[in-house]
Amino acid sequence: MGSDPQYAKWPALPLAQHVFTITNPYAARPAQQAAIKSLQDGINEHKMAPLYKYLAHPTEGILNTTGETTSAAAPTKPTGRKPSAAGMVASKNVGATLPWDEDLYNRLKAENDKELEEFQKEEDEAVEQAGETEIMAAKGKRADFFAKIGDKDKAIAAYEDVFEKTGILGTKIDLVLAIIRMGLFYGDKALVKKHVARAKALVDSGGDWDRRNRLKAYEGLHLLTVRSYNLAAPLLLDSLSTFTSYELCTYSNLVVYSVLAGSVSLKRVDFKSKVVDAPEIKAILGADGDDKMLALTGAISAGPGADDAEMRDAAKDTVSPTAPTKTTTAVNLTTLGTGSDQPEAEMAVDFSPLAQLVNSLYNGHYKHFFQALALVEEQFLTQDRYLHEHKGWFIREMRLRAYQQLLQSYRVVGLESMANDFGVTVDFLDRDLAKFIAGGRIPCTIDRVTGKGVIETNRPDDKNKQYQDVVKQGDQLITKLQKYGQAVRLRGSERA
Repeated sequence: MGSDPQYAKWPALPLAQHVFTITNPYAARPAQQAAIKSLQDGINEHKMAPLYKYLAHPTEGILNTTGETTSAAAPTKPTGRKPSAAGMVASKNVGATLPWDEDLYNRLKAENDKELEEFQKEEDEAVEQAGETEIMAAKGKRADFFAKIGDKDKAIAAYEDVFEKTGILGTKIDLVLAIIRMGLFYGDKALVKKHVARAKALVDSGGDWDRRNRLKAYEGLHLLTVRSYNLAAPLLLDSLSTFTSYELCTYSNLVVYSVLAGSVSLKRVDFKSKVVDAPEIKAILGADGDDKMLALTGAISAGPGADDAEMRDAAKDTVSPTAPTKTTTAVNLTTLGTGSDQPEAEMAVDFSPLAQLVNSLYNGHYKHFFQALALVEEQFLTQDRYLHEHKGWFIREMRLRAYQQLLQSYRVVGLESMANDFGVTVDFLDRDLAKFIAGGRIPCTIDRVTGKGVIETNRPDDKNKQYQDVVKQGDQLITKLQKYGQAVRLRGSERA
């Protein structure tokens, strides 16, 4: 057993989501106003003078584009934007502003300075009267304080100082995870990538089970932000049953990230076992009756051999999907009755679009799938700071996956028939398929010269390709053997 996690409280990542919402053109106006209020409350509660200046300063803030202020007139903000702002805001055209109050900033800064003096005094006393443990505790408090008030550079420097002076592996891992959260807070992908690799090296050198599992969630979330959904999916799905990193995100968010990453990247068999039939996901996406009880108890098999008989051709399945309609709150099954630190009240999330997306894709109900995909984009992809940047790519890849799933079952398909299955017009389907065909993503051709148009798939002949590969590799091997034989004969003649 490892020690309890340290440095796991700050920064408050929900505040970064509020900043994103304020600048998100897809967010409703009431949601933006609520985000501004929550952000202001957080800044006041935690005395976040550095973050307040970074966001709202009339000339330097990334939000206050109009130079709005409640104090004396301030110069107009330049049109340029800090490079680091790109990771926090959703759009350059800020939809709402955070008012700048010079008096409030001065008061917060004075309170910050006062607390820093107390930390310095505590550290000086520890140096004179106590041991190394007390000195490190004082340094750790200062590092946490910088993270709490949103001072990125000073927080990272303070964490690095503590890292250099501690010899406990678990503490070192916790410090690197804290730096990763600072990078996630400010959207600094390069910083996060560097320290995820650093944390993996530390964990591999002897990290305990708990920190190893926490790192899975951290790495999976980072991979989402850089569009590596195929690498993120196994990490996030594995984290569902052992999740304790509530400083990183809520369990509801983890469910959303896991389902989306698995849906777009996993092969059909793995998608069935790890998403459609996974007990943790099935319990939350709204399994009904006995299935939900089996999922809650873990009795439903999520292994590779679960219900292989159900792996039938998607195109032949004509049963209408049944999607849950009630709002569901995610519950971490591993923490029930254990007194875990899971937040007592998470915001209720309507998982029904996700449930319909998963079920309709697997069962081949493509019209319902397109409808669910639109709802997922509206309710999740456009509203989450980690998903927003790659929403266009995700929607495109999910459409491609549905097209491939249907076309792999047929040699020839009518264009109008396929358009009806997806609930779209023939012209839209023609244009959409043409882009994928031109990019080599779908091996088929579209013929609209005769009749209403047909799609003919060009399946690669795998057996013939394998035969050609064997012949080619055999020829290369024979050539190498002949050259080797000649070299051996030459050496023998030289000895003679």
